[in-house]
Amino acid sequence: MQTVLDYLARHRARFVRELMEYVGFPSVSAQTRHRADMRACAEWLARHCQSLGLAAHVHSTEGHPIVLARTPRRRGRRHFLVYGHYDVQPPEPLELWATPPFQATVRNGALYGRGASDNKGQHWAHLKAVEAYLRTGTELPCDLTFLLEGEEEVGSCSLSSFLRKNRRALRCDAVVVSDTGLPARDLPALTYALRGIAAFEITLHGPNRDLHSGIFGGSVHNPALALCQLLARVHDAKGRVAIPGFYKDVLPLTAGERRQLQRLPFSAAAYKKLLGVPALYGESGYSPNEQRMARPTFEINGLTSGYQGEGSKTIIPAWARAKVTMRLVPHQTPEKILRCVEAFFRRHCPRTVRMEFRRGHGCPAYRLDPGHPDARAALRALRRAFGREPVLLREGGSIPIVNEFKQVLGAETLLLGLALPDDNAHSPNEKFDLEIFARGQQLSVWLWQELARG
Repeated sequence: MQTVLDYLARHRARFVRELMEYVGFPSVSAQTRHRADMRACAEWLARHCQSLGLAAHVHSTEGHPIVLARTPRRRGRRHFLVYGHYDVQPPEPLELWATPPFQATVRNGALYGRGASDNKGQHWAHLKAVEAYLRTGTELPCDLTFLLEGEEEVGSCSLSSFLRKNRRALRCDAVVVSDTGLPARDLPALTYALRGIAAFEITLHGPNRDLHSGIFGGSVHNPALALCQLLARVHDAKGRVAIPGFYKDVLPLTAGERRQLQRLPFSAAAYKKLLGVPALYGESGYSPNEQRMARPTFEINGLTSGYQGEGSKTIIPAWARAKVTMRLVPHQTPEKILRCVEAFFRRHCPRTVRMEFRRGHGCPAYRLDPGHPDARAALRALRRAFGREPVLLREGGSIPIVNEFKQVLGAETLLLGLALPDDNAHSPNEKFDLEIFARGQQLSVWLWQELARG
């Protein structure tokens, strides 16, 4: 393996320049004006994979293209799918970026640009590791297929049908995803659990039009006030969700899981400073890491009602709306939770307004047994790449496609994230630590050796 690792070291600067070019594509899947940029990025990516010796193709979908790239095959070897996405979040607000979001810049040991960490840099590390194998004539011990999609940031709408149509070709022993994070630069992690999600919108309708607040105020229940009063019922004084049945299927954390979470470096003062809040808030009886990684939540994502332009407009608005997502933990199901929530709101909604409840997207939580042979192989690879004992991590976010891999391909997913907590994914000044980029390549080199033994 030393030949492969030496190749990575010699070409480290070039790998960064290539990543900068990759980040330069404004591949924003949510904005139709970037549709041509999405196609151009996918084609560039496929050509690059071909230049490394992979059989790569761009597959059109009803949405944005999917790139498949395969290493040379050999009968009898294990086969792994490496998933990533080349689409990125919208960069706005642009005025908060220190440098243009699609003009990648290196400073202070990190590469700045939209998509640098989420997710171009993370799967680029795996591609460069495969390049090192192929260019040095070192045989890969397993077969690999890279599946790089362009719709992760908008729900992976085309990928589900693509998986089903190509189920036989994509059948694999496991899926490797680097789209999560590390708790610290010197603390490698295997994420063994992801929270699920359930979304909905609630709208309260009052009068049939906006009303003059002087003429009618005091005789009509303001929908904005009614919505705030209704939402205020959701949490009790201890920060718990007060909806009956919400916690029915939640299993308590095991002693081992709590010990793993306690290994994570954490400072309440530093955490408050990072987030810019005067104090922390959460469910009583749990640490901040347990609250954000392993407990279910109810979060108001947006509130809309009435006039919000410049100056004032003295009205009683005709309606008020809230967008909500709930993060779920293993054994909770979106369907059951949404039924509980809707029943709670209908029971408490005042008769003075009419309630409209619209269900949105959802996916269950995901959990991999940390004792699974491939999980143990991943932990060994992390030790070799980072020289430290890795931690078992629960991630607070959701990656719905991971459940699709399990259902359609029958494959477990190894979540080996390379993003740091301050990489600003989805925020201005997104970055990717270049030392972690190099460590990620080494991780990938060792990973295929360890997984092949399975």
